[in-house]
Amino acid sequence: MTSTNPLAMLRARLGDRLARLVDFRVGELTRGRLDSHEERITEQEHCTVDHRRRLDELEAGLDRVRGDLLWTTGEVQRLVPHVAAQEAQLEDLRERIALTPSSDDKQAVEARTLIEEIQRQHAQIRVRLAGIARYEDRLRVLEERTAEKAAEEAAEKAAEKANG
Repeated sequence: MTSTNPLAMLRARLGDRLARLVDFRVGELTRGRLDSHEERITEQEHCTVDHRRRLDELEAGLDRVRGDLLWTTGEVQRLVPHVAAQEAQLEDLRERIALTPSSDDKQAVEARTLIEEIQRQHAQIRVRLAGIARYEDRLRVLEERTAEKAAEEAAEKAAEKANG
């Protein structure tokens, strides 16, 4: 609703003119300064977008880790009684071993000698098994080479047959 009062109309026009003049001057003064910052503002916008993307990825990863942690916690809680039972059984075995009757020195020496002989034979068996493993590995390599040569010769014969 416009006023018919000439003084009010003059006042409104002067206010509009003053606002346009102030806007123009502010625009003139800041235009050069703001133009130089537009590149930096654009770069910051791109960085912000990248940071938001990375944050979303990290949050998704964190949700997966939380799920894994909950599962692991549940498994640990489930296994705790089993581990406690195993520890109790081990303790019972320790007590039984401690209660074994003591033997005389002659039996201990004989047992030690027997154990050392068994350990020596085990070492010899391990050396023999290692030698057998190396031998089998060499055989495997030779078989592979033979198979490759046979394949090459078959390919050459097929090529000669096709050409000749």
